[in-house]
Amino acid sequence: MMAGRGVDTRGPGHRGASPPGVGVLAALEGAALIVWNLVATPLVGRRRLRWGTVGTEAGDALPGDEFVPEPKWSYTLGVSIDASPQDVWPWIAQLGQGRGGFYTYQTLENLVGCKIINTTEVLPDHQHPAVGETIFLHPAAPPMRVEVVDPPNVLVLVGSPADLGDEESWGMSTWQFVVKHGPDGGGRLLTRGRYDYTPDWKSRLACGRFPLVAIRFVMRPMMLLEIRRRAERDAQPLLAQPAGGR
Repeated sequence: MMAGRGVDTRGPGHRGASPPGVGVLAALEGAALIVWNLVATPLVGRRRLRWGTVGTEAGDALPGDEFVPEPKWSYTLGVSIDASPQDVWPWIAQLGQGRGGFYTYQTLENLVGCKIINTTEVLPDHQHPAVGETIFLHPAAPPMRVEVVDPPNVLVLVGSPADLGDEESWGMSTWQFVVKHGPDGGGRLLTRGRYDYTPDWKSRLACGRFPLVAIRFVMRPMMLLEIRRRAERDAQPLLAQPAGGR
């Protein structure tokens, strides 16, 4: 299965208030943050590669690590969510271009051709990603392939093509999501990216740490915070019920 390139296949579920990240000011904010992170790269070092993680989370093995077993670089980010994994999962399941978007700087991403709309609603047509399905991040870039699905806890996407021996290879990458129960009864959402690449300039541009790390550090934490906001918003009526009402 393949999501359509540049086609809004999401159905009626995108109704709702305009999401954050829309408009000229938001685009300028996102661009400024990326520039700042590029400049600050020598200063912040590897700390931002484990943003939001607690304890040993940044180094713990996660489903999907095996697809890029020896990455040249990686990140692991985390956020606590006052909602169950079942409440968080719908927002992860529908990620993608031509699907639910990425919950980040929509205007900025569309300026570089992503052609997305970041939904504020759960989209019933995109709740069942299947192994082998391809998910586009950008209509002109190779898609990622769904390799592991275990609702409501695990989704693993792998960059495609992934053959480092191919002269046309863009490198190898993963985009991993793990949702688990937190120690306080809520949820923990972790996302990880692992990257390997060839000496080819195209492969380095697609999967190399610089400048990708600056873009990822701006977009990925915002994505996690927006998933948290959406999941907690929808879970509130349920969390407010007396014990046994859920």
